[in-house]
Amino acid sequence: MGCHCVYPIKLEILLLNVSSNPNWNLFLEQFASQLGLRVSQIELINFYMVSISGLNISMDITPHTGISFSASESAGISSLLTMHKVQLDPALVGDYQLLNITWFKPPLLPQAPVSATSPAEAPPNFPSTPGALITSKKVKRPSLVLVIGLGVIILLIAVISVVIVCFCISRQGKHIEPLKETAKQKAVETNPAVGSLRHPTSTRFLTYEELKEATNNFELTSVLGEGGFGRVFKGVLSDGTAVAIKRLSSGGQQGDKEFLVEVEMLSRLHHRNLVKLVGYYSNRDSSQNLLCYELVPNGSLEAWLHGPLGLNCPLDWDTRMKIALDAARGLAYLHEDSQPCVIHRDFKASNILLENNFHAKVSDFGLAKQAPEGRGNYLSTRVMGTFGYVAPEYAMTGHLLVKSDVYSYGVVLLELLTGRKPVDMSQPSGQENLVTWARPILREMDRLEELADPRLDGKYPKEDFFRVCTIAAACVAPDASQRPTMGEVVQSLKMVQRITEYHDTVVPSNTAPNLRQSSTTFESDGTSSIFSSGPYSGLSAFDNDNISRTVVFSEDLQEGR
Repeated sequence: MGCHCVYPIKLEILLLNVSSNPNWNLFLEQFASQLGLRVSQIELINFYMVSISGLNISMDITPHTGISFSASESAGISSLLTMHKVQLDPALVGDYQLLNITWFKPPLLPQAPVSATSPAEAPPNFPSTPGALITSKKVKRPSLVLVIGLGVIILLIAVISVVIVCFCISRQGKHIEPLKETAKQKAVETNPAVGSLRHPTSTRFLTYEELKEATNNFELTSVLGEGGFGRVFKGVLSDGTAVAIKRLSSGGQQGDKEFLVEVEMLSRLHHRNLVKLVGYYSNRDSSQNLLCYELVPNGSLEAWLHGPLGLNCPLDWDTRMKIALDAARGLAYLHEDSQPCVIHRDFKASNILLENNFHAKVSDFGLAKQAPEGRGNYLSTRVMGTFGYVAPEYAMTGHLLVKSDVYSYGVVLLELLTGRKPVDMSQPSGQENLVTWARPILREMDRLEELADPRLDGKYPKEDFFRVCTIAAACVAPDASQRPTMGEVVQSLKMVQRITEYHDTVVPSNTAPNLRQSSTTFESDGTSSIFSSGPYSGLSAFDNDNISRTVVFSEDLQEGR
């Protein structure tokens, strides 16, 4: 009775020949009016770049009144889209293709059970005469004899079959054991393999029954979230381990290939800032693919910045910087410490999960790629990722670089600084894209405070804010070669924290901190840049005569950055 749920129509549309800087508010107005809807009824769910000028958009259309669309209304919307009767401004979108439309109907209310016929309405059919009763008995007797006869015949056939089987087994008994051993060996060899990828020895293969029991038969109350790849359920394994189980949609965007990539990647990548893979289950025959991760209980960064988690308790400056550093460490491990180098390809706020103490872990390696030899080389691949996070060189050419991840990280860093989404259609015209809006402001030191998230309420060190803006500007540089490495980003963020700690601690001006050094160091003369290359290589964001500029890596080397 208290449910306010509505049943939407889900649309997936491929937009073709999208202009380089479209007015999305105008697009939504035209799209809604052509379908006879209001703009408020359309909710954009996701974006995917599929080519240089192609954009895959998923959206929900909710009814203006009531809880669902009628059959005629949904058929009308489907007909308009299928017959290409929706005409859009060619300056915005050249053409479109309807990929999928799903109409959700409300469940039917259970009908009252039909009352049984009363004896008065349908009196028993008693025989009217004794003769009729005798006739009835005569009919039943032959049918009973027939049933008994058939049962005896079936029993004889079963006995004869058992005798024949026993005879065959007694003659070929000496061949059974070698066959069993051979079958067992084959099972051992084939069971760990999923498709063409062998099951890694460090990854636990879980049974479907165990995962089903852990989630109480995948009940809806256990759902943690849902994305383009499927639902994620909260569960507890038989040994008491709290886990998050991702059940991939059959025939979804990720598919078998990406599933195998994530299993293989996570089985050999171990770092405190990467989500740990507990186990997996796969069955090609039933198209069932499930991944079982450690449970990271405090939600995603996206939920804290743009969702319900951060509404009443927005993240403060120190927490945001802790998350930024942890996420940078996770990416730096993938780029520089793993062998071979790994490109995440879908780094975004929703793939940064938070523990209760707000330590961050990078998740979702379904689109990850092994980088080619040589840091400057690129990998030609189909453009995949999330709209707003994809690096321009990758979106335009399909050339995937390690620095493409750095761009995505820069977008997340801007989200932490501004509190804005990467793409927000509710913003004024020209400000929908976060990077496009922020880039001119980042070039002017006097305007940097315009970027600050109002929810910070001015409670942040201004100099540190400017330094982090410098790092973000370098990461989202249009030219990939001008961006820093993630290792440099990690050390730059650590400098910000050390300077903050320095100002919070009384240190004699003639005494430099006693810092341990390792074989990996980056020394500065106090005027050099935080980055070794790029447009910011001449900019020193950390000038301070009382602070040693030697960056220390000893704890990073021991703990994986």
